Formats: sequence, structure tokens, C-alpha cells
Amino acid sequence: MAIFNVIKLSELEGAKRLDAEYYKPEYLKVKQKLLKTKFVYFKDLVKEIIHPKEIKREYEEEKQDYLFLLAQNVRPLMLDLSEKNFISEEMAKLMPKNLLEKGDLLFIRTGAVGDSTVYTGEPPKVIASAHILIAKPNFRVSPYYLAVFFNTSFGKNLIIRGTYGALQPEIAPNYIKNLPVPIFSRDLIIKIEKLFLKSQDLLQESQNLYSQAESLLLEELGLKDFKPKYEKTYNAKLSDAFSAHRIDAEYFQPAYEEVVRKIKEYPNGFSKLLKHVENIKPNFDPTKYPDEDFCYVELADIDSSIGIIHSVNKVKGGEAPSRARRLLKEGDVIVSSVEGSLEKVALVDREHDTCLASTGFFQFRPLNILPEVLLVLSKTIILQLQLKKLCSGTILTAVPKESLRDTIIPIIPLSIQQEIASLVQQSHEARKKAKELLEIAKRAVEIAIENSEAEALDYISKHA
Repeated sequence: MAIFNVIKLSELEGAKRLDAEYYKPEYLKVKQKLLKTKFVYFKDLVKEIIHPKEIKREYEEEKQDYLFLLAQNVRPLMLDLSEKNFISEEMAKLMPKNLLEKGDLLFIRTGAVGDSTVYTGEPPKVIASAHILIAKPNFRVSPYYLAVFFNTSFGKNLIIRGTYGALQPEIAPNYIKNLPVPIFSRDLIIKIEKLFLKSQDLLQESQNLYSQAESLLLEELGLKDFKPKYEKTYNAKLSDAFSAHRIDAEYFQPAYEEVVRKIKEYPNGFSKLLKHVENIKPNFDPTKYPDEDFCYVELADIDSSIGIIHSVNKVKGGEAPSRARRLLKEGDVIVSSVEGSLEKVALVDREHDTCLASTGFFQFRPLNILPEVLLVLSKTIILQLQLKKLCSGTILTAVPKESLRDTIIPIIPLSIQQEIASLVQQSHEARKKAKELLEIAKRAVEIAIENSEAEALDYISKHA
């Protein structure tokens, strides 16, 4: 049903915005609610808001002096560094204003506008891209509290309201400067800050635990410091080309065979992947349940740093995308089949059981291997390089499902598997707890805005 909202000419916010979207009732209610609190405008809490300098796409995945932060790295109240890009110190010196300082608030300027976080100082030496706005706080109020506020339903609606443009929505620094920010007692703000900082400690702990699991696996296989050497020139036998039905040079890159050879040298043996997992077919049709709600997982919803699903999209069965043909089950491991995104690997947890997933994934259901071990194997060079070798196609290069029959994995002793699984479980649990603390912090701010500080403090004491 259509919704009408009548705005008086005197209520228009200048002549800059006359579009109906800007005056949607939910946006107006949010602003009216905030204006009834004790508030200050954001411009009074920051020294400046910087639109970083543009840079040609000269950043690289190979580690250099400075981490180059892209919009895709900015998530709600956290940095997602599962994909890293770097630039040289020489390039960084050309963009001194792009250099992040501890406490800087980061807003996605274009694209997924609405996501924001605060830079805690870790990792050091970070340069922001032009798709991120940098707000330099004057520290009158905790930047961590400010970041939490901008991720509440109130803060997000304020930001999204100010977007302009059709194909690629953007947000302007001047708009953000004039957003009202509620200011509460020092007691509440300190508690919000502590929740945020504790969540960041847990996120780091989660990453460390996962790294330990990966290191344990690679050490067991004798691959801890192994780096396959990519050759620029090499030869291949014509008979091998005929046998593989491939004549592209990439398929015969010696680095791929080097990894396979290392797996075959493992003293405990190796086996075909498909003897240890069931490769689930994408044969679920959500359109048969047109009115049922589903959660849909795409490649962009994967946090590949520790192998989890970090977000989902809600869809009705009758409106589900044509690629939404996988019905996930707890314990499945989903692995991207698309070249360029092969690192998008995740273990399906209880929360995402019965979610839909794109056909852009393989869906591996463990048979006689622990799912956490399958996750780590899938994220390391053990499976990643074998899958990369198998990629074929032109417009959309991907791994054909038929080619998995020759993929191999090492047979890891159960005792080692259990150690790896325990570390992965602890990693995922730490991240889950971090997310819970962030949700508590956001909800507490919302309660303070909607009801009172006393209720917000009571909510924190009962849930944190």
C-alpha cells in the first residue's frame, strides 16, 4: 500500500533536497526523536571531515609498507581485513591526509553507504581510499561512543537519509557534519566505550586463534613456510594437454603441481576430496515456498579471515534470485567456485542452518573429516591452489564441478584434527561474543534515546 507524507514548504530543508525519499516518515521520526534529546551537531565533535585523495589502482596484494583500506574493508563497528591491499611508502607520502590516526571515524562515502566504524590504531600504518570519509574527532566525546551511535538504527537512518545519486549512492561530508548526536552522561558513554573496546579485543583473539589452527595444520603437513614458486616460463607435454583437455598455460603452472607433490609426500597419506565430503547439488527451489522467509548468502557475505558468514539478506521464496539454489545445513563448508573469489570460504554454523546460498559456491558436507578441519584445508594453499588450477571459462571463470574428482587432501590424524577443530571453535565463539557485545552497546544507546539513561544502564548490567 502506498504511503503518503505531506511536507509543508516551510519545513523543507532549504532548496537542496526536494525529493520525496528524503522526507520519508521514518527518517523524519528519527530526526525528531534525536532533536528532543540533549544533543550537539557532529561538526562540534570533529576537527574536520576529510574526503581522501584519489589514487590510481596501483595498490597490490603483496605486503608493502602501508595497508590500503578500501570501502569493502569497512564493516559496521569493525574492519574486515580478510582481503588486504598495500601501497608503498613513496605512494603513501603523496597522500598525507589519507593516513589514519587512532580514533578516526570512518564512513563509507560511496556504494554501501551506512557502514561505519572507528580506527583503533590497529593495524598501524593505514591509508584510506577515496571511497571512505575520515572524521577527525576533537575528543570532546569518546570516538568509540560516536561510532556505536552511528551504527544504531538512529545513526544509520540519518546517514542513509542523506545519500544522493541513483546508480552509485554517495554521502557528502557537509551532510554528516550537520547530523545531531545525542550526548549522555559520562557513566553511560564510558560503559559503551568499554563494550566496544572489549569487542575489539575479542575480534583480535578470534583472529589469533584461527591463525593458530592454520599454523598447526601447515606445520603438521610440513608446509608452514612453504611458498610455491610461480614460474614465468615452463614446458608441458602435448600428451598431458590432450589428457586434461586443456591447452591454456595457467593450467600447467608448475607451482600447482608443487603443492600436489607436497600433499602426496605427507607421511600419513592422502586421498581424494570427494571420498571425504559429499558435494551437495544445488537443487533446492525456494519458489515452491513463495511466502516463506529465507536468509540468502552470497559471496559478499563471507568473512574469509576466519571462515564465517558475517551477514545475510532476507528474501521471500517467491522473490529469491535464480542463483539461490543451495539449502545450507549446519556443519557444511561452502567454498567459492568463482576465480578471484576462491578465498570466500565459510563453515555454516547453527545460526545459518537452512539459509539459502548462491550457486557460486560449492557446498561440501563432511563425511569422515571434522568440518573445522575441512574449513582450514579449504582456506589454505592445499585446496586453494588446486581449485585455482581447475578454473576455466572466459566471461565468468570458475571451477567446473566435474573437475573436483581429481582434487586431493591429506589424511590428518584424528588427534590433530581435534586440536585444529578446538581452535577454530574457540575462534568463532570469540567473534560471536564480540558481535553480541556490539549489539548490546548499540541497543543500550537506542534505549537511552527512546526511554532513559537509567534503562540503558540497567540493560547493560543485565546483558553485558
